[in-house]
Amino acid sequence: MDREHHPRVSDTGSDGEADRRDVLKALGLGLFGLAAAAPGAAQASAGIGYLAPAQAQGTDASPIGAQWWPSRWGPEDQAGASNWITPEKILDAIRLVRTGKVYEIGRVYEAAMPNFGERAFSLRIPGAPTGGPFGRNLVIWNDEFLATEIGQVGTQFDGLGHIGVAVKGEDKAEMRFYNGFPASDVNATYGLKKLGIEHVKPILTRGLLLDMVAVRGRNLNLGEEITVADIEQALQRQNIAAADALKPGDAVLFNTGWGSHWIKDNDTFKKGEPGIGLPAARWLVERQVCVVGADSWGVEVVPNPDANLAFPAHQELITRNGIFIHENLDTAALAADRVYQFLYVMLPLRIKGGTGSPGRPIAIV
Repeated sequence: MDREHHPRVSDTGSDGEADRRDVLKALGLGLFGLAAAAPGAAQASAGIGYLAPAQAQGTDASPIGAQWWPSRWGPEDQAGASNWITPEKILDAIRLVRTGKVYEIGRVYEAAMPNFGERAFSLRIPGAPTGGPFGRNLVIWNDEFLATEIGQVGTQFDGLGHIGVAVKGEDKAEMRFYNGFPASDVNATYGLKKLGIEHVKPILTRGLLLDMVAVRGRNLNLGEEITVADIEQALQRQNIAAADALKPGDAVLFNTGWGSHWIKDNDTFKKGEPGIGLPAARWLVERQVCVVGADSWGVEVVPNPDANLAFPAHQELITRNGIFIHENLDTAALAADRVYQFLYVMLPLRIKGGTGSPGRPIAIV
């Protein structure tokens, strides 16, 4: 690539931006982090493959392939794969409940949890107590002040406005998200104008745990890819017939063992992760799932086996197909009890313009 037309991004600038680049480079993700600052120049300076604007050919092709819109649910749809969650789907999933036992599959939100890059979770109780005493009964109360990237820390449910692709560098009319919505129609300072998390429907569906630790006989390692063959082996091992394995609207969760590092070793947890690769993501897309989750911070393998790619499974699932990603789940208890099918419940908070949602996901059997 002609570097004269794609000058190197300066290493100077705000301390926050420099820190963010350091984190991303440590993960082998210089492309992803730098692209936020200057898409065309970042890829060139990283010395990696990049589909230049002339090659991208507008809406006919993009760095992630041919045009993916309009969606199966129409050109104005903002609910994505949550459209699979119909009354019939919910009733079918409820039949999996036999004992009423509830598994907490979300993490506790706290300052000690590992966060991606410079994201933060900071909670304060002003005044302590915040108000009072008032009245003859001397009432007092506590309020909290929370400063955080609320949809992108801890156990997080990625919405459809979280991930897109820059088709023509910094041209926001050609930065595309789910259903082809351009960044010029999506992004705004005080919340997304389109694809906000408030458009996602409540999700009560059949959940399926794929225990990759059992398949491997050990916890998976950093950068270890989960393949289609691994998924098929897990299904066979768990006595789930291929014909009944996955149905439209299902939630598929992976137990990789990476969650064992949570808080205990945040540095290791954040260095990278095992996870699905692009072929496995496409396999899940073909089966029309609603949610893909894992006990890791990004669900997909990091660094990607192809050093030229950064978070391609995110783009395949979210951007191209409207499938949600549920990160930093706690799947250990389900795996320990060999609970592989369950009622998965996640009610994303209706944060107008939010990129994602925290929550308290549960599995009921």
